[in-house]
Amino acid sequence: MQQFPPVNILPNGDKPYIIKDFLRNRILLFIFSLLLALILGCQTLGSPPKSTEILWDTYGIPHIYARDSASAFRAFGWAQMQSHGNLLLRLYGQARGRAAEYWGEDYIDSDRWVLTMGVPERARVWYEAQDASFRSYLDAFANGINTYVKENPDAISDEVKVVLPVTGEDILAHLQRVLNFTFVVSPEQVAGINNSESKAGSNGWAIAPSRSASGNAMLLANPHLPWSDLYLWYEAQITAPGIDAYGASLVGIPVLNIAFNDNLGWTHTVNTHDGWDAYQLELAGDGYRFDGKVRPFETKNVSLKVKQNDGTLQEQPLVVKNSVHGPVVSQTDDKTIALRVVGLDQSHVLEQWWDMARSQNLLEFEKALQRLQLPMFTVIYADRKGHIMHLFNGLVPVRESGDFTYWQSLIPGNTSKTLWTNNHPYQDLPRVIDPPSGWLQNANDPPWTTTFPVAIKPDKHPSYMAPRFMDFRAQSSVRMLDEDKKITFNEMVKYKHSTRMDFADRILDDLIPAARKYGSELGQRAVNVLEKWDRQANADSKGAVLFAAWAEELDFDEAFSKPWSQDAPRTTPDGLANPQDAVILLETVATKVEKAYGKLDVAWGEVFRLKYGNVNLPGNGGDGYLGIFRVVNFAPSENGQFKPVAGDSYVAAIEFSQPVKAMALMSYGNSSQPGSRHSVDQLPLFARQQLRPVWRTKKDIEAHLETRQLF
Repeated sequence: MQQFPPVNILPNGDKPYIIKDFLRNRILLFIFSLLLALILGCQTLGSPPKSTEILWDTYGIPHIYARDSASAFRAFGWAQMQSHGNLLLRLYGQARGRAAEYWGEDYIDSDRWVLTMGVPERARVWYEAQDASFRSYLDAFANGINTYVKENPDAISDEVKVVLPVTGEDILAHLQRVLNFTFVVSPEQVAGINNSESKAGSNGWAIAPSRSASGNAMLLANPHLPWSDLYLWYEAQITAPGIDAYGASLVGIPVLNIAFNDNLGWTHTVNTHDGWDAYQLELAGDGYRFDGKVRPFETKNVSLKVKQNDGTLQEQPLVVKNSVHGPVVSQTDDKTIALRVVGLDQSHVLEQWWDMARSQNLLEFEKALQRLQLPMFTVIYADRKGHIMHLFNGLVPVRESGDFTYWQSLIPGNTSKTLWTNNHPYQDLPRVIDPPSGWLQNANDPPWTTTFPVAIKPDKHPSYMAPRFMDFRAQSSVRMLDEDKKITFNEMVKYKHSTRMDFADRILDDLIPAARKYGSELGQRAVNVLEKWDRQANADSKGAVLFAAWAEELDFDEAFSKPWSQDAPRTTPDGLANPQDAVILLETVATKVEKAYGKLDVAWGEVFRLKYGNVNLPGNGGDGYLGIFRVVNFAPSENGQFKPVAGDSYVAAIEFSQPVKAMALMSYGNSSQPGSRHSVDQLPLFARQQLRPVWRTKKDIEAHLETRQLF
């Protein structure tokens, strides 16, 4: 207890002045201490720094500390240029529809698609529609790009400098090209009239405290995209007043698309979302029939310029026709097709992502989601309070009739009965929060199989909302989550790298006895290899090459005696419909494998190589249709070998402990610039099936600091 000095009371009752001075000093000292504590407290809580800086760690990941949001956007633009400058400018040139003008005839099809879809004009409309403050953020990102080139002219290829200067409109044009006209619908999908075709996939997990060994919620982010072009991810941390988020964005996008902070995080997977339709028009004279009347096309003449080998420009006329459905994308003597795409009037996608990263709890996060600016992608979410969520996010057209399969084909365009004009509101979308199972997953399967017992009932939603199926990768995902009742952080990382082929587990019990019964000498040798195989696709797995080659030739629609059933979603399909044919196919494949590699039991890593840049390592992982959770899509290379072209790209494993625990990996490195040491520096970790620690505090970052840049 504080001891005060003795007090003498004067005859008149007054206290000596020394006591008054003492009390006054004590009060002043208390006030001074309080002010000091407040000042220091504000600094501890993240008061804005006097200047903006980028701390580059030893993996080439930028950690941005900005004095305000505009400065953060400017620094992020600068950082992306340092890491991906050549690619970024080329992507922006394509988004303008002027790539053929800049770089020649190889880009004619790209320009024709962008101009037909009206991307440049719509980008201007979107730019003007932005809130003034967010528009200034886009301008700041563009300024960071332009300033980087001014200050580092030799770091960027002369070939792409023709795109400069970059503007805020370029950012929004690129966003449209990526989201609406690549992910929602691509030229390849239109050509095949196949809504389900996609180059992209992903895994996502959310684990509640009830199933976590630590009692903390956990999140796994694991997109699978091509390892090139507009699909490349970029890892970064952005810290400014109101935000401290870590994650990844696609190159050229000025906000994080997958991210976490101290309180929550989310990931995306490509969902079974139908956000476009192809309408077959009934021509009449110079127009088309619609609801019994002939309507004229809205026609616009566009000049498509193409750079010639001698540097001159040749102009090609491009006539863009629009019906009430949208632009005409194909016209032959007997068929005219118009395209309708969702989200073209949703101009605030970037601001929504930005606010998702700034959210601190589920209520704030959902408030951002409810704007429905993002045209597609599943959202898998977890937070510090233990909540987990699966949202089948997207702009889903309200359709009068027809199931999911119907809307995958050509739609009659002569009636307003098939023309959708509205989208389902947020409350209509398939969604579950905190299911009894304690876990959620998505492996590009429909939302009905996100957890078991089934938490989202398909019959409560329109039949066109999403299809009904569950492939082997999704079944593998569910199996791992369901089998482990208390999952540790390290186990989650281990499961993420699983190369087990669940399809092999399902079918070998039928194939092996069939080969024993019907197989020739070659068939017997092949089945001996398959019996000894560990059913993994690890570098040293012997038998995986033979089995995968057999599966590649198998017609999955006809192969099974028991097709997939929603009544037994985790154990079907099963059984060989024609065992003898399966054995004949095995022997045919075995002949090819033995001829190509000199043996049937060739190791997976001898054939499937992690060849990227100047690195060439034994590979692991494989195609998801085999039930492999660790997805790597390989393409033929040389000498009978294969190299990665897509699959596991950005991976983040997060536990919402105090402090947050996180590990991550960017498979191909965090830079694509020529000569960068960070273009392949993470691939050896990828080969070893390891993640690296995420450094988020200044203390940890500075302990692994490569460069510091001040702005």
